[in-house]
Amino acid sequence: MPHGDPMSIGDRHGKANRYTPGMVMIPPAPNRLLAEQALSRAAGAPLVGGNAVELLIDAQAHYTAWLAAIRGAQQRVLLENYIIRDDEIGRAFRDALIERARDGVFVAVIADWMGCLGQSGSSFWKPLREASGLVRIFNPPQFGHSLGWMSRDHRKQLVVDGRLGFLSGVCISAKWLGDAARDMAPWRDTGVSLRGPAVIELEAAFADSWAACGTPLPAFTPQQEDEQAGGVALRVIATQPATAGMYRLDQMIAAMARHTLWLTDAYFIGVAPYVQALSAAARDGVDVRLLVPGTSDIPIVANMSRSGYRPLLKAGIRVFEWNGSMLHAKTAVADGQWARVGSSNLNVASWLNNREIDVAVEDAGFATQLADQYEKDLQNATEIVLTPRRYRRGERVRRSEARRPEHKHLGGSSSRAAAGALRIANSVGAALTERRVLGDTESGTLAGTAVLLAVLAIVAIAWPAVIGWPVGLIAIWFAINTGIRAWHLRRRHLRRTRDIDPHD
Repeated sequence: MPHGDPMSIGDRHGKANRYTPGMVMIPPAPNRLLAEQALSRAAGAPLVGGNAVELLIDAQAHYTAWLAAIRGAQQRVLLENYIIRDDEIGRAFRDALIERARDGVFVAVIADWMGCLGQSGSSFWKPLREASGLVRIFNPPQFGHSLGWMSRDHRKQLVVDGRLGFLSGVCISAKWLGDAARDMAPWRDTGVSLRGPAVIELEAAFADSWAACGTPLPAFTPQQEDEQAGGVALRVIATQPATAGMYRLDQMIAAMARHTLWLTDAYFIGVAPYVQALSAAARDGVDVRLLVPGTSDIPIVANMSRSGYRPLLKAGIRVFEWNGSMLHAKTAVADGQWARVGSSNLNVASWLNNREIDVAVEDAGFATQLADQYEKDLQNATEIVLTPRRYRRGERVRRSEARRPEHKHLGGSSSRAAAGALRIANSVGAALTERRVLGDTESGTLAGTAVLLAVLAIVAIAWPAVIGWPVGLIAIWFAINTGIRAWHLRRRHLRRTRDIDPHD
């Protein structure tokens, strides 16, 4: 890319410009500086140079690297994952953590309450706690927070000794490895391993999640010897509910891409502003591609994703469905220079509701690796088109309205349902307020909503108790929680009043 290309952010090798005698200093191009500043502000994350990054493909590569790192830990192990399941994989990780804790290594684990519901419980963690390991469950339901439990810790990261870090879309569960006995292929997923100054950013993100669950972590001494582990510049984007840093960055990359923007997402639900950004890029000549699962562990999300294909296809965006068991990766690569890998999906649940962690890498070498993997993935995917026109890579193209057989298995994040609910609310709100023109794919959403409301009306008239009891129970739940919240706020106010009262 030209030196002044807005996508060519930061020094190519991720190193700061330092003056030495005799050096001729050439100031960076203004548009390059402006782009770097815009990306930093949008993501809420600075560009950090001097890192080594390795691409990890699928769960087996992750588990091998993660377990080796844990077993080699000398000082501390910090593990944060949405799902840690009580199966052979989960027990292997727990046993490795127990071994290090017994040897005096500081071990701290954060698991999400919703993600681990029905997957693992207190009895699973008891042996680790008895070995002096620390375990916290993120955000279980509690009185005083009526809807606070909806915010989830969807991150998947591991940090060892402040020197080696991992982040990914992979959870700790044998489900990711598939089931050969049932002819189920492993899930397709992507992550990275990191060395260098960016690992400190991962550690800080873990510390923030830990503090959100209780008392803060002790202060750790940063490792100095790995300050220049490699030549890669990147941003660690650790988002929290309502910060929308990843959403702003995704929007900005869609606006800045000049040649290619290739996206992979497990639970894509195209909210209007992002769809408009992708459509504008495609109409401007950018090669925009979206790879999503053909069959999903959450069928309702797959159906909502398909309902949004038509406006993408009309804008010239190429949409592909993965032919394997489950595509769970969350990646993006733009212009062969910028790449993103992590836990964030392209939906409002990830953008606004969850704790997520991603890495945005500004390095041509890494971006090329990810682009090569993307093209490899497309060899096992079917392209969706508005009308059949030809065969691609040995697979028949399908109409956008076609449906694949769905898995009966339900699972994954409940926040996907929240994303779907918001999509329905947006369509219904637009129909009622006429603030925007409705897309043709939203007719199904409105028709379904109309049928549901009609059924509720009939039930409420014919059998009012059927509606009244649930409404009453929900009202009691909110009344209790709101009252507890008010009581806590009142006590805090009284304490502050006593503290400043000179006559007290």
